[in-house]
Order: sequence, then structure tokens, then C-alpha cells
Amino acid sequence: MQDLHFMNFVGGADLFGYVGIEAVLDQMRMKTMKAGFEFNIMVVGQSGLGKSTLVNTLFKSKISRKSCTPNYEEKICKTVKLHAVSHVIEEKGVKMKLTVVDTPGFGDQINNENCWEPIVKYINEQYEKFLREELNVNRKRRIPDSRVHCCIYFLPATGHRLRPIDVEFMKRLGKMVSIVPVIAKADTLTVEERQEFKEQIRKDLDANGICVYPQEEFDEDPDERLLNHRIRESIPFAVVGTDQEHQVNGNKVLGRKTKWGIIEVENVAHCEFANLRDLLIRSHLQDLKDVTHNILYENYRVRRLNESNITFSELELSSWPTENGTDKSQL
Repeated sequence: MQDLHFMNFVGGADLFGYVGIEAVLDQMRMKTMKAGFEFNIMVVGQSGLGKSTLVNTLFKSKISRKSCTPNYEEKICKTVKLHAVSHVIEEKGVKMKLTVVDTPGFGDQINNENCWEPIVKYINEQYEKFLREELNVNRKRRIPDSRVHCCIYFLPATGHRLRPIDVEFMKRLGKMVSIVPVIAKADTLTVEERQEFKEQIRKDLDANGICVYPQEEFDEDPDERLLNHRIRESIPFAVVGTDQEHQVNGNKVLGRKTKWGIIEVENVAHCEFANLRDLLIRSHLQDLKDVTHNILYENYRVRRLNESNITFSELELSSWPTENGTDKSQL
């Protein structure tokens, strides 16, 4: 005999008095503040596009690998090498472990064939690492998360259209990671050139079936759809980065000084840096993490568990309990 289950909505005037359900939001906030959270971004683009400067500008601190390495020398790598640098950033009692993954060597060779392969490998390795931790019998209460939550892809301000390397990279990685394309050093274009370039890039993305964040199919409700539609109409963001402050009308502003005046980085009339920052940090940071975990990682997880080469003996190896403090899977 089948049980019948009914769902009624009780709220407002139907309640006899104050219950206190809303207090769960404070509980969640306190837990998050105590534990902190992780956010991992990858920056991809050829040398000289201002990737390090933009990342430093986003988080208002010197966090790029270039800024953190003493006596750093800029040199062209013969192959794509990935470097991850982590920092703990604290603001108003909230701690965030930020990891920035740099990809020196990408797009810098005469022949850039398959230069995306080390990046694909890295992203998959982080998914695999998380999957292995999940499959452990005695798994950690909180699994360390090194999965890439967002990839900022830097397009040179050519004013023309997407290059073959741009199309190939975003086509291959659009299903694996949330890609946010930006036009780097956008102050080299006029306002009209910038608008035409943005429109051409959107056409190229559409013509090549490239998915960039935020994807329309992931919108959960009408409000989110409206917000994300405005973002999709603005992508790619035309950005300028700097860590230099200048005086403008008696106020200190982040900006780049040129012979024509100061380009204010956080002024939306000058560039779209503020839009990018709002997307990555102020409005969509948690959504980027949710899309990574619930959709992109889930796709990887289902595929791996369905593959014939991930056998139960393999899973058991990673799940063996420890003896005398030694994890047998590491032997």
C-alpha cells in the first residue's frame, strides 16, 4: 500500500508566534566565518596581457606569482607550466583561502598546437583528487578543495575577432570549467572599437557553440535569469588593471596615468573592471563554486565511475583504513 505525502505551506499569519527559523542564517554565517572558505581561480592568456596586475587589482593585494616571487624574471617558457600560489585573505572577520593558478607559456610559441593540454590535465587532476577523497571510507569531514572554480581567459585587444587558439581553448575547456573571457588592456581601444570588438566576440562565441559563464541553462529562477542576461550581454568584459593610486578631484583612485589623463580602473565609464570584480566576488562567487561542484565536477564524477578502468579494486585501494597511523593506499 502506497503512503500518501501532502505538503502544506504555513507562514505569516498562520503561525501562532515567533519560531526563530530565520536564525539559521546567522548560524550558517557564523560557521562560514569560523571555517572560512576556498576559492580557486585560473588565469590564462599569453605573456604581456597584464594577468598578474589584474589579479592583484581584483583582490587589492599582491597575490600573483609574479608579485610573490623575489627577483622574479619574466621569461618565455618553452612549454605551458602551471603554478599555483595560495593566500589567506581576511576581510571583516571572513577568511578566504584564495589560490591563483597561473599558466605561463600559454600562447607564447610559434606553434601553439595542443598548448591547452597541460591545463586540461591540471583541471582533471583536481577533480580526480577530490573524487578519491570522496571515495575514502574514512574520509575527512571537510575535503580540501583544489578544483578550479573559475578560469579568467585573457583576449588581446586586437579589435578584430577571436583567434583560432581562443576558439580551440574555450571550446575544449568550456564544459570542464567556468570560463569568464576578458579583453585585456582595453584602454588601447577607442570606445567604438571596444564595442564593435565585444559584439564580434559574442558572435564568434555563438557561432562556435562556446559556453562561457554564466550559462543560460544553469539559471535557476526569473530573477537570476534577468541578472545573468545582463551579464551575458556585457561579456567579454573590457578591463584595465593597475595597483597605482592617483588623486582625482581630491580623491584617491586606482588608475593608469596617460598623456590624455587618468583611466580610473573602478569607474564603469572608463572600463568594465568593476563589472568583472562584482561578478567574481560580490554577486557570483558562491554560484561559481556551486556550478563547479554540482554540475562540472558531477559530470566528471559520473563519467569516471562509469568508466571500465576505475575498478572496485582501485576504489578499495584508496579506501583502506590506516594501520599505526599509516595510510596503506600510500604504501
